[in-house]
Amino acid sequence: FADGAFAVASVGFGIRNVADLGAGLREMARVVRPGGRVVVLEFTRPANPLFRFVYYVYFLLLLPLLGNLVSGSRENAYGYLPRSVLSFPDRGRLARKMEEAGLRQVRVLDLSLGIVTVHVGVKP
Repeated sequence: FADGAFAVASVGFGIRNVADLGAGLREMARVVRPGGRVVVLEFTRPANPLFRFVYYVYFLLLLPLLGNLVSGSRENAYGYLPRSVLSFPDRGRLARKMEEAGLRQVRVLDLSLGIVTVHVGVKP
């Protein structure tokens, strides 16, 4: 796409699968016109320690177990999601990566008690 082709570029639950996060964010910023927004919706780690503990028990133990039971898989196919979320930058680091990609006024909105966040950056 041409530079500045869009008012908004967004990705939902996919940016953590991009091989080069910085390059992906720079490309999103490139195709957004000045004043436009880059929006990232992604799973994150909850900030509240008590909720994070309960969430990790579910996310790291129960979800893969139940997924494997339902699917009949013995290969832990449902272990990928938790591993990918835990290896992805936290909300603060993702906001900094967006700033490094040239975006400004980066805002972070927690959803579902911090299980998911929306990051919004503006192209100057």
